[in-house]
Amino acid sequence: MSFRIDQLPKKKYVVPGNAACAGCGMMIGLKILGMALGEEAVLTIPASCASVVQGLSPKSGVAMPILNVPFASAAAVATGIAEAYRSLGIKGHAVVWAGDGGTSDIGFATLSGAAERNSNIIYIMYDNEAYMNTGIQRSSSTPLAAWTTTTPMGKRERKKDVALLMAMHGVPYVATASIAYPQDFYRKLKRAAKVEGFKFIHLHTPCPPGWRFDPAKTVEVARLAVETGVWILWEYDHGHFRLNPPSTVYADRAKRRPLMEYLKLQGRFAHMTEEQVKALEEDVEARWRSILALAKAFPQS
Repeated sequence: MSFRIDQLPKKKYVVPGNAACAGCGMMIGLKILGMALGEEAVLTIPASCASVVQGLSPKSGVAMPILNVPFASAAAVATGIAEAYRSLGIKGHAVVWAGDGGTSDIGFATLSGAAERNSNIIYIMYDNEAYMNTGIQRSSSTPLAAWTTTTPMGKRERKKDVALLMAMHGVPYVATASIAYPQDFYRKLKRAAKVEGFKFIHLHTPCPPGWRFDPAKTVEVARLAVETGVWILWEYDHGHFRLNPPSTVYADRAKRRPLMEYLKLQGRFAHMTEEQVKALEEDVEARWRSILALAKAFPQS
């Protein structure tokens, strides 16, 4: 199922008054979430950029119910909301909207616990690849060789693949998405809303100040991540694994755009040596081998 932009709901759930940075990829994703789930969603948001850009109380720049919670607790709180909905017979979706720090690092224990219990929640990790709200410190989701304030010469470790870790929990539904492909993200949100049990969507959300690029280029940077193969769009649905367009095309390395087209737009990669570029290229290829192996091992029915 696909959706044209003109078919998406027109009601706005991210409204004037939010304090997000210009070109914020996270807020683009939040707009799509609102269009897909609207009034049926209650958001649980741990400490993150999303917890501070909502606007000053008692007003808000986000027109959805929100619980702002401590860093490590988001998946547990959302589980409680889902159980309350079930016991009261209320129709709705318990949604976690969390950054990479609150997901892949500080919140990983409660995330894994919710996945192991198969809690009926939709967990969305918006991934801007560092602790942006507190000053651009590295997270386990920061890519290999990327600059942050705590990795001034480039991160030495590869990026943790949280979506694959969630799929290996054996949960019903896991997907990756990008703010450059809103129809794909919208469709995956709609699919997740129909699935009973634990759902996880890993959303790539470029950050202009943290990645050091022109705020006007947010969507371009996000699209290049897919076109160069750095970010792979895939879906794991009840044991069946598949690539999603346009990543179906970029499984062929020859059809991808050169990695440097993605790197050169971002100041966080300006320091890279030839050896670091080569290491990042090898890391991208290793991820593709893993994804293609999984697509073969868990074919679409």
